[in-house]
Amino acid sequence: MTNDRGNFGSKLGIVLATAGSAVGLGNVWRFPYMAGENGGAAFILIYFGCILMLGLPGMVSEFIVGRHAHANAARAYDTLSGGRPWKLVGYLGILTSTIILGFYAVVAGWCLQYLFASIAGQLGGDAHYVARYFSTFSSHPLKPALWGVAFILITHLVIVRGVRGGIERASKLLMPILLALLVIIVIASCTLPGAIEGVRFLLMPDFSKLSKSVFLEALGQAFFSLSLGTACLCTYASYFSRDTHLLRSAGQIALLDTLIAILSGLMIFPAAMSVGINPDSGPSLIFITLPNVFQQAFASAPVLGYVISIMFYALLVFAALTSTISMHEIGTAFFHEELGLPRRQTAWVLTAVCSVICILCSLSVGAQPGLQLLGHSLMDFCDILTAQYLLPAGALLTSLFVGWYIPQRVVREEFTNKGTVATRLFSVYLFAVRFVCPLGIVLIFLHQLGVI
Repeated sequence: MTNDRGNFGSKLGIVLATAGSAVGLGNVWRFPYMAGENGGAAFILIYFGCILMLGLPGMVSEFIVGRHAHANAARAYDTLSGGRPWKLVGYLGILTSTIILGFYAVVAGWCLQYLFASIAGQLGGDAHYVARYFSTFSSHPLKPALWGVAFILITHLVIVRGVRGGIERASKLLMPILLALLVIIVIASCTLPGAIEGVRFLLMPDFSKLSKSVFLEALGQAFFSLSLGTACLCTYASYFSRDTHLLRSAGQIALLDTLIAILSGLMIFPAAMSVGINPDSGPSLIFITLPNVFQQAFASAPVLGYVISIMFYALLVFAALTSTISMHEIGTAFFHEELGLPRRQTAWVLTAVCSVICILCSLSVGAQPGLQLLGHSLMDFCDILTAQYLLPAGALLTSLFVGWYIPQRVVREEFTNKGTVATRLFSVYLFAVRFVCPLGIVLIFLHQLGVI
């Protein structure tokens, strides 16, 4: 079934689609807050270093596995390991991405609902009204779950159109729109009175805030931001052409992902500082704090504030969609190739599974708080399970697999495109994937568990 699986049609399509898989809601609500609270530009410099040490080698490793096997994640690891237990790494990635898509769709559905609420002008009012609006909506027994399933169905419509007609075409449309919306809002935000304080807060280096914890936070952000450990990069690489420069593509993807994260900070902090609000992190930033920020910041020009609010939630929807497309494709490719069924049918299998997870997770943080596992709501349990255990495990095993198990000849051939790409960085890459990546991932794992 691999001969009809398709591939990306252009280098631009490769970069935009794979970068889209990395760009998500975390870029908007996690990276800016972490940078602002942990030294601003000092944190960003450490983050860049972590991208070089951990992110790029990790990305290239998954690219090597996927492109060499030209198959879904499970079959790719199976092929390269000769049927040994390493194939379980592929299954782990598929399981992880399926769980993430299920609970990620809940928050994506909130974004979709807020987009429609912005268009309808329902987000006006004071901070207490906005907080009540979110509380009322998120605790409703049906609405949040329906919006989450709707988001999965939108993702499904892209996936069933295949790699070029669906994923690549959507990425070429969504990513430029996302960037354009982001730049427009950044300009509007940075021209507000007092906005320069927000710019300083994000970009002025404060080395006094640097500590072991800040370094580990930067390391973890670099790891999670690039979708390492989800089998997404491996799956997308299986659609790369044989002449794709893996290291260069990884660098372009990491640069675009980081640029969007920094621009998100320049969108949020200047507007927040201009009205004297200190932005927090997580869902409360997106659904409680920022609606009030935009309303106050553009109070003298309510029409502009209305437009900015719509553009902001449209941006969130597009960012979420580029991520859900990649997560859906991982399982769809697996079922398509392993079950031998048409792509449209296997896409429905994953859509149904993720819809069930989405509904249960939505209920667990809303109408049915009794839906718990090990003392956590089902949604928080899925988040903790994937972020603290499955993702680090998948990335660590991939580093060990590529660095120590696959014959070095195979790794070199993929890294250099069979000698057509310069090899001077291969030894650096091999050292990083053998020693630096495993050590970094173990540190992230221990930090997530609170051990260090």
